[in-house]
This record gives sequence, C-alpha cells and structure tokens, in this order.
Amino acid sequence: MKKVKIVATLGPSSSDKISQMIKAGVDIFRLNFSHADHKTHRQSIKHIRETAKKLDSKTAILQDISGPKIRIGEINGFLELKRGDKIRLVKKHPESLYDLTLTYPEIIDHVNIGEYVFFADGSIRTKVIDKDNNSLTLEVKNEGVLSSRKGVNFPHSKLKISAITPKDEKDLAFGARNGVDIVAISFVNSKNDILKAKEILKQNGANPWVIAKIETKQAVENLDEILEVSDGVMVARGDLGIEVGIEKVPVIQKKIIRRANKLKKPVITATQMLLSMVNSPFPTRAEVSDVANAVMDGSDGVMLSDETTVGKYPVKAVETLKNVILETQNIYPYYKKYEILDEDAIAASVADLCRGIEPKGIICFTSSGTTVKSIAKYRPKSPIFAVTHSRETSRKLNMVWGVKPLFEIPKIKNPEKLIEKFRTLAIKTGCFKKGDMVIVTMGSLVGKEGTTNMIRVIEI
Repeated sequence: MKKVKIVATLGPSSSDKISQMIKAGVDIFRLNFSHADHKTHRQSIKHIRETAKKLDSKTAILQDISGPKIRIGEINGFLELKRGDKIRLVKKHPESLYDLTLTYPEIIDHVNIGEYVFFADGSIRTKVIDKDNNSLTLEVKNEGVLSSRKGVNFPHSKLKISAITPKDEKDLAFGARNGVDIVAISFVNSKNDILKAKEILKQNGANPWVIAKIETKQAVENLDEILEVSDGVMVARGDLGIEVGIEKVPVIQKKIIRRANKLKKPVITATQMLLSMVNSPFPTRAEVSDVANAVMDGSDGVMLSDETTVGKYPVKAVETLKNVILETQNIYPYYKKYEILDEDAIAASVADLCRGIEPKGIICFTSSGTTVKSIAKYRPKSPIFAVTHSRETSRKLNMVWGVKPLFEIPKIKNPEKLIEKFRTLAIKTGCFKKGDMVIVTMGSLVGKEGTTNMIRVIEI
C-alpha cells in the first residue's frame, strides 16, 4: 500500500483524465484559484466527485487560494536592465519607463534602505538605496529583462499585508459552498492569516482543513505559531527558494516536516518534484532522488503542479511518483519515537503493539480523525484503515500518511455491534479475509469525538 499521498493539480492537460489519474494513484486533486473562474472550478469539483463515486474512491479536493502575489504593473514593451542601473518603485504617478508600480503600493512603506527586492522569480536582484514617501530607489545588481506583471519578492522586509485578499474572501466562500475538503492559504506570514481564513469559512458554514503554505521568510520564522492553528502545512519551495535562498531550502524543508510530524499536522512537499516530465516521459535522476528524500523526510504527501496542469504526460507523472514512493517505502524508518504525551498514549501503544504482532491492519473507528492522525504520527508499518460515519472526514484523512479511508458506517453506539458490522463489510468488500488479525481502536462512547480509549486485537 502506498503510504505517502499524491496531490495532483488539475489543469488543461488533466481535466479530462481524472479517472485515469485516480487509478494511477492520485489521492487529492488541487484546484489552483490563481487560474480559471468559479464556473470552471465548479465543473471540476462536480467531475471529481462523480468520478470518485464511480470508482468508490475517497479522493479529496484541495482549494489553493491565490493570496497577495505582489507584481509590478504594466510596462510599455520590455525593460532591459544592466548592473548599476537605477529603477524606482512608486506608489503612483510614474514619470518614466524606469518607474514601476506595484499591485500593493502600500508595501513601499514597509521596505527600508539596504534591503533587497527581487523580480521575476528572483532572476533580477536589486538593492534599496533611497526612499521617500512615494517611492523606493533601487540599484540593479545583475542584468536582465523585465516585462509587465512580473512577480516581486521582498525577502528581508517585514511586510504588513494580509494573506487574505478580497478575491480570496470570495474564493473561500465559493469553496465553502461547494464542499472542498482542504484549503491551502498562500503567502502566510503569521497565525492571524490562518485564523482569518477559518473565520471566513465558518461564516459560510464550512469546516475544511486549512493548511498554511510556507513560502515566505516570515512564515519560516513564525512556523511554530502557524502550526499551532493550522490543520497542516505545505512546503511551497518555489517562492520559499526566492525568499530564503535555494541553498537553504533542503534544510528548511526537513525542519518544517520534522516539526509538523511531531505535532500531528499533515505536511505536503511541493514544487518541481518531476518538472522535467512536463515535456519528457521520464524524470531526471535528481528529481527521483528529490521525491525519495521528501518521502524519507516524513512528508504525508508530495505534489505535482506543472507536471499535471500543462505537461504532456500527466498520468505517467502520477505513475512515476507512485513507483518512487513504493520503492522508497522499502527502506523507510518506521516506528518513530517521540516523548509520549497523555493525549497520544493510545496511539503510541497501538504502534508498539503493531511492531510486535504485525497485524494486517489497524482499524480506527473515528468521528473527527484525531486518533487516526495520532497513530500516523508514530509511522507504524501496518496500514491504518479509517472507518467513520462521515464522508467529509474520510476525504480529509486521505491527506494523512499511511491512512486508507474505508467505507462509512452509520453511527452504532454498541461497540460489539459496530465491530460485527465492520467484519461483515470487510469480508464482503474484500478488504480483509476471514482469519486476518487486526488491531482495533475505538471509544467506549462510540461516535463522540475525542473519546478513543480502547485497543483490541481481533480476527476478522
């Protein structure tokens, strides 16, 4: 069983290949709200749900909102820059071709002399040498060509800008109405960005998992407070590499994953996992090693972006990712050791028991998924099967390492009747065969969140 989950971004190359991609190993489809309109996304959600139902799959949907991507305004043609040139960022009234406007002009107030400003994915680097109330004067440090709407990064500046834009608020309301399972918040800087997103979703009657994309220097510095209020995180290595320097990304990736694992927060590693497969049917050796290292680091999921949105081989990319994951699992360091907290006592005991008797599976009856995440924290070798009465919980748990959501069973308060119902369904559906030994966890108050207090070893 594949334990690390595959997230695939839906786009022009893959919108008509949803069934093939689920069969190839996709657990979660990502909808990028930086592109397409609500009508297109609504159709995608409908198509994913219908296809998943036909395939009896618990495929989840992740809504990735745009966030405040800072860009320059329109340029008349191209601006060729050489080392030593001077350009300006202005709030308003550009006076020459070398005066550039910003999508968020108020940012100028928060940038200081001596700090750096990067353009076009970091390919053009400048330093602030002067500042007044309306503008920043920048000295160009390397040559390059700048065109309209290119991205801007301020890696050393503490920007006071909300991660939730007015567009994002509308997109969050749309996601809530259309039942997305997971929401990713872009350009998070502090816990307040996550809390604001959760409040908007709550106001719209929804409770998806909200994950923070760690892609700014401030997010790395505020990681602990962000993890505290998030339901998970994404290591968004693209902008992160621009902000902190690409040489620091591997170490930061490991630190984020390690911290998230300890706190039972699912973590997705993203960006350029198999980028060469946009145009090639085969990945590079370096890409395969990158995926394997993300698995070994402890990622709950790995994500494809361009590979499945505009790439020539979206299904092949998913199959490749799956094969690398399965091969790497052969040397995975199972049975992680942590200081055992009271809240994790049951989960730690399950992992220890699993190590001793090697059951066919761990059956976790759950309402909210809390116990499932606790067990997954210890990385047992046996697969974790989540059984719940909630389809929404099943789909969310598709993001968690080593977890396979099984069928939903209506609430049954009597534990013995619940186990018997499971036995019947397990044999009928072929999930297990008679005589298989499994570990079962449940609460004495069946169906009530946070009450798991029982461990049993049973035969199917």
